[in-house]
Amino acid sequence: MTLNEIAYNILNLVRGGKAHHDESISIAQIKFNIKYYRAMLIRRDFARNGLITRHLEQSLGCIKVKPTNASKCCDLPLDCHVVRSVEKIPRTVRFNFTDAITYVGAIDGTTRIPIVEPHMVKYLIHDKYTKDKTKAYMIEDYLYLVNDQDIGFVNVRGVFEDPEEVSKFDCDGTDCYDDNSAFPMPADMINMITSGIIQGEMGLLSSTMSDEVLNRKQDMTTPPRGGGQ
Repeated sequence: MTLNEIAYNILNLVRGGKAHHDESISIAQIKFNIKYYRAMLIRRDFARNGLITRHLEQSLGCIKVKPTNASKCCDLPLDCHVVRSVEKIPRTVRFNFTDAITYVGAIDGTTRIPIVEPHMVKYLIHDKYTKDKTKAYMIEDYLYLVNDQDIGFVNVRGVFEDPEEVSKFDCDGTDCYDDNSAFPMPADMINMITSGIIQGEMGLLSSTMSDEVLNRKQDMTTPPRGGGQ
């Protein structure tokens, strides 16, 4: 299902299938609730099971990297070649002890580049066996590569906090995401989110009186006191 389909389904359920010209609940508000419920459920599911289904994952396509000043990157020696992503990487869902980036590597999608913590980068030159291997790390939402061996583009996949942020990345000449794309979430989570929103936030909003007579005022459900027959 798409985000649009999920949001309109929730709106129709809240309103009992009846449309109002002066609708007090916006689709944008419902989409906001869907996204933060999704992030919460993913974190809870990972904490419980430690597994992430590929249906939660999104690809950022081919991300261009550019050379950057190594002397400003975690005490790396000046002769160490470092590149940085041109675009910031979208924020990921928060896992127990790590970011929810599931893959950094070559654009073939299978040749993985190990991700290390930034504070470990300055010790890589002392590693006897892997000091010349490409490593990736994150600083302030930018992806850095050390010993990148002239890689011009990398592929990044992850479970992102706001799936719509992926729309600014290019996948084969089109946006990597829009609200009519398949929403990165399995069907069982859609059911939990729908129930949670209807019983929570949307339940409160739907109890607000709607304007059915198109006068931009709340309709009265009971006659005013002292009114005639």
